[in-house]
Amino acid sequence: MPTPPPHQPASRLRQILEKVDGRGYKAYNDIRGAWGLDHLTLVVDHVQGDPFAAPSRVRVFLTPEAARLPAHLLQSPPRTRGVAARLARAFAARAAQASRSMGSGRSGEIRMEAPGQEVLETTAVRITKDGEVEARFRVGLPARGRRILGKGCAELLLATVPELAWNSLRAEAFDAGDLLLHAETNEDADALRDELSGAGLVAFVADGAILPRRSGVDDRPLSSSQAVPFHSPDELRVTLPTPNGGPVTGMGIPEGVTLIVGGGFHGKSTLLRALERGVYNHRPGDGRERVVTNPDAVKIRAEDGRNVSSVNISPFIGTLPGGRDTRSFSTPEASGSTSQAAAIVEGLEVGASALLMDEDTSATNFMIRDRRMQVLVPREGEPITPFIDRVRDLHAELGVSSILVIGGSGDYLDVADTVIAMRDYQATDVTSRAREVARAHPTGRLPESPRPLREALAGARRVPLPESLESAASRGKRRMRLKVRGEDAITFGSEEIDLGAVDQLVSRCQTRAISEALLLAGRRVVDGTRSMSEVVDEVMAILEREGLDALGHGHDGDLARFRRHELAGALNRLRTLRSG
Repeated sequence: MPTPPPHQPASRLRQILEKVDGRGYKAYNDIRGAWGLDHLTLVVDHVQGDPFAAPSRVRVFLTPEAARLPAHLLQSPPRTRGVAARLARAFAARAAQASRSMGSGRSGEIRMEAPGQEVLETTAVRITKDGEVEARFRVGLPARGRRILGKGCAELLLATVPELAWNSLRAEAFDAGDLLLHAETNEDADALRDELSGAGLVAFVADGAILPRRSGVDDRPLSSSQAVPFHSPDELRVTLPTPNGGPVTGMGIPEGVTLIVGGGFHGKSTLLRALERGVYNHRPGDGRERVVTNPDAVKIRAEDGRNVSSVNISPFIGTLPGGRDTRSFSTPEASGSTSQAAAIVEGLEVGASALLMDEDTSATNFMIRDRRMQVLVPREGEPITPFIDRVRDLHAELGVSSILVIGGSGDYLDVADTVIAMRDYQATDVTSRAREVARAHPTGRLPESPRPLREALAGARRVPLPESLESAASRGKRRMRLKVRGEDAITFGSEEIDLGAVDQLVSRCQTRAISEALLLAGRRVVDGTRSMSEVVDEVMAILEREGLDALGHGHDGDLARFRRHELAGALNRLRTLRSG
């Protein structure tokens, strides 16, 4: 992690601002560099082109002596991430309060990318092992029209920003126990997730967890007066150790095939949503701090109209009318069934350990073909092998578990290892009852797997071609156009990548980092010999070696760590993707 560059005295910065006062906006470039203040170093990395453009990129560094973060808060990476997220949240909130209009456009704006409910490694606030704190944010340099307001800028950079940093990046700025709570909560979540595999579990939901959210656009927990705390069924109750909170009791979801059933609006999808977000840690007070899922669990859904490139969907969809082979299936406009089949195979390709699906967002004809339809439309007239006929193969042959929300397909009772019923947001283990129902009410449905899953997947090795990324690449030394819209879309050169169905993206900063990772992959990794999984492996290895600063301009404050699965999801949805 970098230390602040050599700096000039703050008095020199003040002199420059007095000199450029009233001049054209481009004269602000004279303040680029590092400046030493009483308790911190201020670095201006990039100056915006005009007061209406994206604000300038700025950093501040606090020495360990200034930040005074106790060593026990930083004794493990999870603790440090928890503390960094707390500092970033505090800085972002205070920055919003400190921002005020100081002229034209975005003059006077101070903005840091605030963490959401999840705790991610980000570039907004970083902490070294010895306690040095670096914060990255944006500042709108003041101007009237396009003329510099030097005195206003001096007030902003030499008074407002240092005060903001001093009141949000030091241990003394927080109540006793606040930072420790964030450190320990994050460390305990990592510890719980690490316990899953050894306990034979896919996921764990602690007793007392608050799963419902305020709304579909507000990920904060429902108020305690409205929410029903989670309580584990006795049959699924397990106790897992944590280093700080001691033993934690809750519901363990075993490996294999698990169904979540129940009436509408009783919490089935709410539970699944918590499990899909359980691949990440959560801030204290979120309600899901002790809800954890295997880190390679992948949410799967149908996605009409998405791009699919050379994916072997033959384990689920055989030869199509007209003799179209599905062992290397491509289409710019996938149907619900072909998109869901492709998403599963793409997930397996990059190491998915569990699949999470909701019947409501799945293609019905992909999930099930009941007995009556089997009689009406004989097997030889139906290319789809329904997921019900592959779900057990996934676990038996590949060790991949499935957690499925099922509201109407009772045939799935025949293939389930565990059945959890939700009623009034409370869980009950109804596995024994489900088996009784299956025996008492046989459907007569016949299995339709044409051949073993592993055999159907054999030999499928996609190699992304360099021209996949070159078609939208920058020309000469000019940087490719990258833009993100929320969490859901990337403008990659001339291409638009729709990530609306990649449900486990939780932050715009992740999406921003993925856009930069695609650029990195095109420049350094995709060479026409590496397979899709090898490309993803290498990008992730680069980030492990070089950190998130391998992406972007090198000092960006709006990047967050993503999983390999979301990177692959973006690459697979690039419409120029071609494979050899």
